[in-house]
This record gives sequence, C-alpha cells and structure tokens, in this order.
Amino acid sequence: MLDVRRLQVLRAVVTSGSVTAAAANLGYTPSAVSQQIGVLEREAGIALLERFGRGVRPTAAGRLLTEHAAALGRQLAEAETALADLRAGRTGQISVRYFATAGAEIVAPALARFRTEHPGVRVDLRIADGPPDAEADVTLVVQPRDGGAHGVGDGLRLVHLLDDPYRAVLPKGHRLADRRGAVELADLAAEPWVGSERPGPCLDPVLEACAAAGFAPDIAVECEEYATAQGFVAAGLGVSLVPLTGLGSRHPNVVVRKVRGPEPVRSIHAAVRESSLTLPAVRGLLAALRER
Repeated sequence: MLDVRRLQVLRAVVTSGSVTAAAANLGYTPSAVSQQIGVLEREAGIALLERFGRGVRPTAAGRLLTEHAAALGRQLAEAETALADLRAGRTGQISVRYFATAGAEIVAPALARFRTEHPGVRVDLRIADGPPDAEADVTLVVQPRDGGAHGVGDGLRLVHLLDDPYRAVLPKGHRLADRRGAVELADLAAEPWVGSERPGPCLDPVLEACAAAGFAPDIAVECEEYATAQGFVAAGLGVSLVPLTGLGSRHPNVVVRKVRGPEPVRSIHAAVRESSLTLPAVRGLLAALRER
C-alpha cells in the first residue's frame, strides 16, 4: 500500500524540481527526503524520479503518482475542513427519537431553536416508543423520578429534562369541576376511570399515586391516546389523569384540575449516547430541550 505522506513528499520534489528545494519547503533534511522517495519507489516497484541537469524530473510513473498525490491533498484538505465544521457544530447529522406527547410540546419548539443556531446540521427525527434506541444520538424517554436508569442500555447517559405532573380531567358538570384549587386524588377513588396510558413507565406513577392514596383505579374505558381519553371523559364515561404535556389541545367539554395527595409525576429524560456528548450539535440540542 502506498503511503499518503510519502506521496506528498514526491509531489513536493516534482513541483520544486529538486530534492534540496523540496526539503527546504517541507522542513526536512535532503537525506530524509531521499529516504522517503526511496521507500516510495520500493512500494511502487518502479523508478519515480530521474536526474535532469542539476535537479530531478518525474518518470511516467512519477507523474502519475504526483497527479494522484495532488488529488489526495485536495481531498485531505476538504476532509480537515469538514471535520473542523463537524467539531464546531456547523455541519453533520444527528438522530433523535421521541415519544408522541413529547413531540408538539417539547421537541418541535426545541428543534425550531436548534435549527436557527445550527442551520447546517441535519436532524433525523423519528417517533419511537419503548426503550432507548442504541443507534440514535438522543432518545426521549420516561424514567422513574428516583433517578435510576431503568431499561437504559450501556453507552447511554440519562439527562433530566423535566418533571411532567399529571392533571385530573373531569367532565363538565362533575361534582368536583367547580372546586377551586387541587383535587384530592382520594376523591376520585369511587369514580369510573378512563385509562390514558398503556402499561409502562407513564402508567406507573399514576398507579403508585393511587396506591399511596389508598385505592386502585377502576378502569372502565381503556385508551392510549390523550386526545381520545378527553373525548371519553367529555362524554361522561369516567375521569382520567393526563400529563400536562399531553393537554396541549383541550376538549371544550372537560375541566382540568391539579391533583394532590399525592400528585403523580412522570420524569422525562434524554438518553444520550456517551460518544455523542462530545458533539457540539448534540450539546446544542440538549440545551434547546432543557430550555423548552
């Protein structure tokens, strides 16, 4: 295999017309340049230079390799520039995965800010439920508030973004709808419930809060979409608990109230690949997500 550095030495000799001039331009000794050319000729298996007057000139093989060395030099310069842009966060691509309710309330405004600050960075954005995607740079996930990394794989670091409290969603005309202040969770114990979560980290804080209040919710209607859950509540089929980020669009026939005794909260984190934390673009995206 031909050595790229020795090709650049050959190019310097050919363009300057002598070993001595090339050595001066490169900051080497003439003997060091001659040794590099000798090794390159052995690698190529053919003579690359021939004496001409007081200097040297390339053979046909020498001219061929000099042309390729010039092209390689341009490519290396482009690579260095591209790498510098990547290190500075001016270019590149990052992959982001998010769950549905984080989209409109968190991801969209954060990306809008990010793109104004990093216009040359392409974002591969896809929806994904479940555990973090090991191939993605950033995955938004729900984790317990105790700070433990549940179901997070090796090579990932959890970055806390926000705590997302649940709110009671009641039909208009409900006995608690006109109550000022927070609703006691225990006051909903005897109500039929519209389940708004599938089993997992989003449902767990609701069940844990209900258990702490001394009851298990009676799920009369199962639903996995917050907007649909509001529709069932508005129809009088039950009450529900929905996280604040899931209430961006509120049904006109429901009332939303804070909950206490205790207040269920889900904790939203970014699971970030350790190797991606060195990228300014990823750090910029995390800053935008935290800001949001």
